[in-house]
Amino acid sequence: MQKGIRLNDGHVTYLGLLAKKDGTRRGCLSKKSSDNTKWHAKWFALLQNMLFYFENESSSRPSGLYLLEGCICDRAPSPKPSQSAKESLEKQYYFTVSFTHENQKALELRTEDVKDCDEWVAAISHASYRNLANEHETLMQKYLHLLQIVETEKTVAKQLRQQIEDGEIEIERLKSEISGHLKDNEKINTSPATTPTDDDSEIKKIKKVQSFLRGWICRRKWKTIIQDYIRSPHAESMRKRNQVVFSMLDSEAEYVQQLHILVNNFLRPLRMAASSKKPPITHDDVSSIFLNSETIMFLHQIFYQGLKARIPTCFDILLPMLNIYQEFVRNHQYSLQILAHCKQNRDFDKLLKAV
Repeated sequence: MQKGIRLNDGHVTYLGLLAKKDGTRRGCLSKKSSDNTKWHAKWFALLQNMLFYFENESSSRPSGLYLLEGCICDRAPSPKPSQSAKESLEKQYYFTVSFTHENQKALELRTEDVKDCDEWVAAISHASYRNLANEHETLMQKYLHLLQIVETEKTVAKQLRQQIEDGEIEIERLKSEISGHLKDNEKINTSPATTPTDDDSEIKKIKKVQSFLRGWICRRKWKTIIQDYIRSPHAESMRKRNQVVFSMLDSEAEYVQQLHILVNNFLRPLRMAASSKKPPITHDDVSSIFLNSETIMFLHQIFYQGLKARIPTCFDILLPMLNIYQEFVRNHQYSLQILAHCKQNRDFDKLLKAV
């Protein structure tokens, strides 16, 4: 017999207090009891993909924990009340949290404010560690792209510093030449009226000219280097490369999501229905319609993870499996015929609309 999973009580308590203090969503909600007869007010706190609840706001330990990864949260209609309870239920707004885990009952909650209800539904719907991981991966891709730009800018800056040093050497040469001309002029135009004050004034003027010339040369060289790099084939190839990589990653993510919907929302429910006592569709028909869709989904999940991790051999993984697509494409017309035939069955048509 399989043993139950044991959780570290101290760790769970710490996470519960952290959710109570810094959770993305906190507040009082009414929770339906396990026997579906009573509602109990509890204090709830949401932290990432974990929903804790306490007996009250001042409780130091959580009473329970729900893992929300993969759950579905939606507004629920109000139950039909009796005549005496109509007034008390007018200001109650209900929503449910359905779990994908087997044999786990849906969590039914309610609140007295419609805005509060909508905000809870939105917060729980986005409470997914997978979403956080995807956002982190996207940021890492952008970070790596920025690192490449920084490295390129370092190379350009090094070239610019070298050109500035060359410019300073040229300025020093010009400075020495100007000083020589000034000395020659002093010898030619020596007069008693010349004073040290006049010499200082001339030197200041020369320094201003040198400062202006140095700044102008630096600005001109910097502008030339930047314009040359922007127009260079390297910069253009980098822009095209990054655009292709990010476009491929987005397309693959969308395709994996569509395959996930196909398998989890249609293939698996229809497969379960085919195993019922009065099946609206046979296992052979399900296999004919979907064929190897599930295998393709698993294959692309692996390929997508490899693409995100920038594994060079991810295409080598995909190429030997191309025969799967050939079989999938050849089966397309036959699967449409089987699907059209099954739709003539009313029970199957109702099942299809339900999923």
